[in-house]
Amino acid sequence: MTGPLLIQLATAFCGTVCFAILFHVPTRHLWCCGICGMAGWLVYWLSMQFQPDTVAASFLAVIPMAVSARACAILRKAPVTLFLIPGIFPLVPGAGIYYTAYSFIMGDSAAAAAKGAETLKIAVALALGVAVVVAIPLRWGAGARSRQK
Repeated sequence: MTGPLLIQLATAFCGTVCFAILFHVPTRHLWCCGICGMAGWLVYWLSMQFQPDTVAASFLAVIPMAVSARACAILRKAPVTLFLIPGIFPLVPGAGIYYTAYSFIMGDSAAAAAKGAETLKIAVALALGVAVVVAIPLRWGAGARSRQK
């Protein structure tokens, strides 16, 4: 069980780094991009082992990925989107989009609707997970300190 997980984590890391290269992320930030993508995929894989629900697993996986992207942005003094966009790459439902289009082209509207609905749910779960993390303030109590001045 450890072997396939390590292969999947290495693949998530490499895929995220390659996607970051396509987006012209500076070389010094590629390592952090890979870590963000790998963190998200690790949580996704663990979630699928306990509860095989792709929507819930995607939501749970995007939270640590977005937290790690935010941490990398602070540590590396770079915009969070530099790490967030490539980091989300392993979680994007690309196969779902493909199978939705394929079923639609082949005339199987029931399968296209089912796969399309699942893909849309995953996309919304990813967006909500990112929104939850972004809504958390950087420093707890920062607003209280600024009001005291």
